[in-house]
Amino acid sequence: MKYQFTIIVPVYNEEDNLDRVEKELSNYITIASVKTKILFVNDGSIDQSQAIIERICSENNDFSFISFEKNKGLSAAISAGFQNVDSELVGYIDSDLQTDPKDFNLLLDHIDQYDLVTGVRSNRKDSFVKNMSSTIANGIRRTFTHDGMDDTGCPLKVIKTDFAKKIPMFKGLHRFLPAMILLQDGKIMQIPVSHFPRIAGEAKYGLWNRLIGPLIDCFAYLWMKKKYINYKIEKRG
Repeated sequence: MKYQFTIIVPVYNEEDNLDRVEKELSNYITIASVKTKILFVNDGSIDQSQAIIERICSENNDFSFISFEKNKGLSAAISAGFQNVDSELVGYIDSDLQTDPKDFNLLLDHIDQYDLVTGVRSNRKDSFVKNMSSTIANGIRRTFTHDGMDDTGCPLKVIKTDFAKKIPMFKGLHRFLPAMILLQDGKIMQIPVSHFPRIAGEAKYGLWNRLIGPLIDCFAYLWMKKKYINYKIEKRG
């Protein structure tokens, strides 16, 4: 049976989490509402992540990977994932598993009517500083994009692949995926999802990444919006 949904898992130095990722995503595949496969994108990890990924993929037919030569950041990993899937739907989840793969089914319930469905982390299990900086950053982003989304940093999304492949990704644009779907005249929706504390490994973002960086990225988005070309092919011959 052809896969309908590919889950991208960006990985950067997550050796302590990957065995749990294998278990949780393998379990999700058995209950997924559509035929699902997993694509690891190793973003130039310098720990044992690549060796663990290769072992996982050799033991699981529904798992595959691509690996960067050097670390290029989350936006690059997501973009590479988008360009390397052939299923009609694509999504992603962080390898820290602070969100629950089972919640993909909640998002998939609405993807027929929308072109992107994103999670909103309810009752977030993060530090006060992380929560506050994310709240401020999301408010700034909404002011610039008018996307109406409360939590674009939530690492749980489902997108129609045709829309995902048209996103011209640049560094930091992973925060603007709903806005980029709107530029394509697509429809977006947000759904509350579960959130958990990080169990292993270290967070890759500090205050700069969560607050100052997104503010700068907003100006890049405005430039992108002004220059963006949107088209649909009506016929082929």
